[in-house]
Amino acid sequence: MQEITPTPDLDLRLQRRQFLVRTGLFLGLAALPDGKMWAHAKESAPARLQSWEDVRALFNADRDMIHMAAFYLASHPKPVREAIERHRQGLDSNPVMCLRQNEAKNETEVLSAAAEYLGASPGDIALTDSTTMGLGLLYGGLTLRPGQEILTTTHDHYSTETSLSHRASRTGALVRRVQLYHEPAEASISQMVDTLMQSVRPQTRIVAVTWVHSSTGVKLPIREIAEGLSKINAGRDQVDRALLCVDGVHGLGVENITVGDLGCDFLVAGTHKWMFGPRGTGLVWGKPDAWPVANPIIPTFYEPAYEIWMKYRKPEPIPVGATMTPGGFHSFEHRWALNEAFKLHLQIGKSRIAERIHTLNSQLKEGLAKMKHVVLHTPLSPDLSAGIVCFEVRGMGPIPVVQRLMQKKIVATVTPYATLYARLSPSLLTSSADVDATLKAVAELAAS
Repeated sequence: MQEITPTPDLDLRLQRRQFLVRTGLFLGLAALPDGKMWAHAKESAPARLQSWEDVRALFNADRDMIHMAAFYLASHPKPVREAIERHRQGLDSNPVMCLRQNEAKNETEVLSAAAEYLGASPGDIALTDSTTMGLGLLYGGLTLRPGQEILTTTHDHYSTETSLSHRASRTGALVRRVQLYHEPAEASISQMVDTLMQSVRPQTRIVAVTWVHSSTGVKLPIREIAEGLSKINAGRDQVDRALLCVDGVHGLGVENITVGDLGCDFLVAGTHKWMFGPRGTGLVWGKPDAWPVANPIIPTFYEPAYEIWMKYRKPEPIPVGATMTPGGFHSFEHRWALNEAFKLHLQIGKSRIAERIHTLNSQLKEGLAKMKHVVLHTPLSPDLSAGIVCFEVRGMGPIPVVQRLMQKKIVATVTPYATLYARLSPSLLTSSADVDATLKAVAELAAS
């Protein structure tokens, strides 16, 4: 361990830091000379959320539209909006003092709220700006020994495929892709698990999958996949275990589940979709015994790590989540407001949210399945789908379908993949009446 020799300059710096800590500038507790408390205006009392209309009232989403694509980019609910504004006011009033006073405290609150929601330890969570950033950070820094490979699927998003391709090009690792199903509406848990397990080889080090496919709406049985890999790993050394890495963005905020329930080794997700967190936020969670395979590729600004580099303090272990959290300056008002999104979900209730979203999506899928001019590609079973419903209208391309629905003030999307489908996604911003109106609009496309 490197010894740090005390010097008058170092003593002064340490005294200054101790003064800042004592006066609360690193803890967010100190008043400034004029008596102001930056970014700590009185918060509004939590809303009484007794009905789903109470929940919808938290959002400023245009009520003239039916929002069937809220998963794409979140509308900020009231607690998140208000927190962003509080932090923005503080940063605008005095950026330096606000940052010094609040950064450590606010990020601790965010990590604590995320950990409570995930059933995880705060130190195992890294904060990011998006799912894509998280995938790039995780896959871009993987430790892969010569001969080890990455197994993924043909159903994953551009961000996963490209992140893995970048890693392969730098390390020479092989990336293999397996097709888990041919007809998404007919996918089964046993078929997908068996296909993936049969594709794992002795040299497979990483298994990279997506929890809910935004291309088809199929939800993978992550727990069953984890259990299958556990059996394979039972006879392997720690450095040869096949680690399960999951893009979980379209399951997080939908399913009533913890990372322990999932059983995966890594979970990557943006939090500005189903979680309704601030735009430009996300996270990466990893199991403590899995994190060593990942290496940071962007320096952290975690205070102790920075002070070790500056020789303010002796080297010490740094929480892996902090090490993997990219440093630099961020949109702090958004990052610091993320805890409000997790708190809101817990206030409403994870089980209530999951039941609501699945109920609305079952209503939509069952209605579409009855239409002769519609081909439903998403499985009807809630065990195999979540909040995304993909379909086709016979004789009409997906882009015209979305355009026609927009004319009826229904916001839908098209899958951004080689195979294009129209997508509808009921969420907490939609009602049962909205689903009925959407089904009516799709039914009318048969006559066009």
